[in-house]
Amino acid sequence: MPLNIEEKMYKNWEEKGYFKCKIDKNKKPFTIVMPPPNVTGKLHMGHALDQTVQDIFIRYNRLKGVPTLWIPGTDHASIATEVKVVEKLKKSGITKDMIGREGFLEEAWNWKNEYGNEIKNQIRKIGSSCDWEKERFTMDKMCSEAVLEVFEKLYNKGYIYRGERIVNWCPHCKTSISETEVDFEESASKLWHIKYQIEGTNDYLIVATTRPETILGDTAVAVNPRDERYKGLVGKNVILPLVNKKIPVIADDYVELDFGTGVVKITPAHDPNDFLVGERHNLERINILNEDGTLNDRSGKYAGQDRYEARENILEDLSKINQIDKIEDYTHNVGSCYRCHTTIEPYLSLQWFVKMDELVKPALEAVRTGDITFVPKRFEKTYFNWMENIQDWCISRQLWWGHRVPAYYCDKCDKITISKVNVTKCECGGNLKQDEDTLDTWFSSALWPFSTLGWPNKTEDFEYFYPTSTLVTAYDIITFWVSKMIFSGLEFTGKKPFSHVYIHGIVRDSIGRKMSKSLGNGIDPLEVIDTYGADALRFSLIQNTSPGNDVRYIPDKIESSRNFVNKLWNAARFVNMYLEDNNIDKLKDIDFKPEDKWIITKLNDLIHNVTENTDKFEIGVALGSIYTFIWSDFCDWYIEMVKPRLYKKEGSTFDSAVFTLNYVLSETVKMLHPYMPFVTEEIYLNLKHSDESIMVAKYPEVQYIFGDEYKVVENIMEYIKQVRNYRAEKNIPNSKKVDSKILLKDDIHEDILIKSEEYIKKLAFIEDINYISNNKGYEEYSAFHLEFFDSFLDFSSAVDKDEEIKKLNEELKKITSELNRAKGMLANEKFLSKAPESLIQVEKDKISKYTEMLEKVQERLNKII
Repeated sequence: MPLNIEEKMYKNWEEKGYFKCKIDKNKKPFTIVMPPPNVTGKLHMGHALDQTVQDIFIRYNRLKGVPTLWIPGTDHASIATEVKVVEKLKKSGITKDMIGREGFLEEAWNWKNEYGNEIKNQIRKIGSSCDWEKERFTMDKMCSEAVLEVFEKLYNKGYIYRGERIVNWCPHCKTSISETEVDFEESASKLWHIKYQIEGTNDYLIVATTRPETILGDTAVAVNPRDERYKGLVGKNVILPLVNKKIPVIADDYVELDFGTGVVKITPAHDPNDFLVGERHNLERINILNEDGTLNDRSGKYAGQDRYEARENILEDLSKINQIDKIEDYTHNVGSCYRCHTTIEPYLSLQWFVKMDELVKPALEAVRTGDITFVPKRFEKTYFNWMENIQDWCISRQLWWGHRVPAYYCDKCDKITISKVNVTKCECGGNLKQDEDTLDTWFSSALWPFSTLGWPNKTEDFEYFYPTSTLVTAYDIITFWVSKMIFSGLEFTGKKPFSHVYIHGIVRDSIGRKMSKSLGNGIDPLEVIDTYGADALRFSLIQNTSPGNDVRYIPDKIESSRNFVNKLWNAARFVNMYLEDNNIDKLKDIDFKPEDKWIITKLNDLIHNVTENTDKFEIGVALGSIYTFIWSDFCDWYIEMVKPRLYKKEGSTFDSAVFTLNYVLSETVKMLHPYMPFVTEEIYLNLKHSDESIMVAKYPEVQYIFGDEYKVVENIMEYIKQVRNYRAEKNIPNSKKVDSKILLKDDIHEDILIKSEEYIKKLAFIEDINYISNNKGYEEYSAFHLEFFDSFLDFSSAVDKDEEIKKLNEELKKITSELNRAKGMLANEKFLSKAPESLIQVEKDKISKYTEMLEKVQERLNKII
């Protein structure tokens, strides 16, 4: 469908308010909050999949008559947006510091207003039917009020504190970043084995490190308390190379007995595990780095040097004093900032944290008891692993764009004031200054299911639509986002934020690789939409998918999807040709023929199947069923069956055919609509019904089952397929029609067969049908045996004898060759003496098989000759 038609159709839906949801307190609503894409973002294939899945559930429930709300929105994406604005200013020779915080924030809001609508317009292009009047932004007034409320509540409860901890630090962005903002990749490096002299001896302990510059911050070396090799050294000291300072040898279970030499260096300010060891042993924390990754004034002569420059100089100095035992090649995961790709540093920093130990308990219980379910269930393991081993959450960021930490410091006393409104004076009379840091983006995203509905105010929307119904997201953010929404919802609303978490995979390229700029294998979904239309893209992303599994983007699938759209479109055009000739609205007593009852029964089976699978979140299975029904049952079979009746354009059989075509197609496109909204609307608007749009139509329900007709027509279809296959096998052209003699196995189904004769003749290329009482005299005919009847066809006059004889002789030649080969093997004494009995038996079985085949082909040949 042309792109301009899709855009026009979407605009019409929006203008008519079809995406809005009216509160009906007599009905339970279905609600989804859209995972907010970054306001800086551009639609990629992952978004396209995510949006399509959500829209399927939304449109399905809307058609089912359920009050349905889909709240769209975007995330302020603190670090991503800040980087974009900094880059923009840099082009004009301006830095953040030059214009100050307020000036920078003004630039950031201007940038958001100018470019932030791009992804929203792209979401429209894919057909997402969300209520744009309820659109939210994580920094809008409503969501910001929720953030301040939550911070204050957590602080007053003792769950938020300020302290020194190891964080992921980006030296380029000069901020702490969350685990989700760190990209880990395998990197080839070196493992340096450094000698630490044991105090008072000429002996050494060997310690391996990939970051030799952090030696300057070592405050101990550690061994396992059960390690017999070092028991005598615990409590003694070693001399720290280059620094010439004594540091203790400590015993801690953190050290693995069988890893390396069994001795590790402890640098509490630059390694998260070392930090914990340091806490247990009350070790000093020596931070050797500045915020920009250079070494600070605690680093002696290396102060001011970049960390990598210092590394080289330190290694050179260690080598000069013979302190390097050996150097090995080493491959390990190295984390980098997802935004600027700078290698991150574990860094000791004063930050704000949320204590997690109590918050996670009800969140774990909600999933364990099934109050919240993951689809598929196997992803609960990912959730449990994270939540059961969770660390305190660092929520502060050294950025300006975002929710500013609502903490105020007094210039006279040590009191920290937490306030939802700006305050300037302390109780002691001192002046207050607000914390410079902003909150982690995930802090506001964690509140998304209820902040978007007006919480902490008990709005009508919050009271009706919360808890939401289903969250749709990818598996890669279960730990960083889904977990936070669950514990936040339970803590602040007393209710779960959603009942189901539908997990989809990520979109990979045709050979299974993750799409990335570095590989150059990314596909722009907008270009696909421009070429093939949104429906084809949506169809290709859902076809043959299942919850939790990755999706491969295969160009042939897009072509196949477009072919399906064309097939459906052409079928609809065919149906439309006859609608004007039929007064369907006044048709009361419909005289259905067997094929009509068959397709209606198939339709009702489809309704049951699609409804059941959609309710089980198996949307790929549901779509597969719709596809098969449209392509095979409706287009390839039913339309062909009724063409003779349509061409006559007279009588009740014409009326029932047109009625059935219209009814079946109408109900089918309703089921297909959640997957392919544009083409189904266009088709539906040209069918006969009372709805102004498919958007307000009622989802099909199972109504009619015609068991007898269904079974017999299925039998007839099998018969037609057998006859067609026989013709193809014998090279009998369809133009050479033959008579069919039918022997009924009971009289019950005779009427159905008689009423089906017209399309049987057409599709099986039969001249005439006669009913017989027994099969005597038809022994030379080609026999077709079905459940309800047998059929005998005389193809003798239709077969090209010379061509058939030639074909059978070639077949005889091939079989004889295989038979002689098998006989030769069994006549070979060498083979018989060395081959196992099982192999010999294989050759014997071949002789039996080929002998039987030879007899049958010879028999067929004799009949022709």
